[in-house]
Amino acid sequence: MTASETKTDRPLDGWRVLVPRGGPWGDGVAASLRAQGAVPVVAPLINFAPTNDQNALDAALERLQEGHYDWLTVTSATTVDVLFAHRVKVPKRTRIAAVGETTAAALAAVGYEVALVPELDNSAAGMAAQMIALEPESRRILSLRSEIAKPVLSVSLEDAGHDVDSVVAYRTVGVPVTDRIRRDVENGRINAILITSGSVAGQVREQFPEIPDTTLLAAIGPRTAKDARKAGLPISAVADRQTVDALIETVSHFTLPHASDEFAP
Repeated sequence: MTASETKTDRPLDGWRVLVPRGGPWGDGVAASLRAQGAVPVVAPLINFAPTNDQNALDAALERLQEGHYDWLTVTSATTVDVLFAHRVKVPKRTRIAAVGETTAAALAAVGYEVALVPELDNSAAGMAAQMIALEPESRRILSLRSEIAKPVLSVSLEDAGHDVDSVVAYRTVGVPVTDRIRRDVENGRINAILITSGSVAGQVREQFPEIPDTTLLAAIGPRTAKDARKAGLPISAVADRQTVDALIETVSHFTLPHASDEFAP
């Protein structure tokens, strides 16, 4: 096999890519990166903690299982983890809306049936717009969210006349990286950092104040890129779809800095 063929088959050969979340999600991203030839560096920057108002969440989940709601909106895979941890059984009459393909896949993986995924805009605003178009009459909706999530979804649905319970399902907390990871980022040994949410962007900005210009900062979608730039990160790669596969594919279109000699025939 020639060097050029190797590069085509494994477009990320030579890359060291920081994966900002651990657990099954991080393991899956790491496996996808390895398949493309990259060396994944799993360094969780965020983790998730229980809500500060467990009573409110328990009451909402009880109403959900009793069939009180017409719709349940799920805007992250972490919310799926919360539903699964509480062994929530969603009645057939209650339809589930997932913000994007990744969240929908997480729901399906644990046995929940998804009725709606935004066709064009994988965001809270996109999901609200599609639900409003689908439901002209007032509906009862449970919106489970992170403590730091902006109220775009619930406000949009309420403005359209729907009865929305917006309930915090979990908190997002920062996780300090090791000194070694911090040095590797600052020294340019990490070639790319995956920015998968506004929370991750904030931690990247806080924990890595000196990121070399040669390091590729890649955002999982336009909305995340916007949040990252607001946090002060110079995003230079943006996936056109809010999926991990699209993000990795976007990174693979870039040339590894100083890699020309490595792949020269």
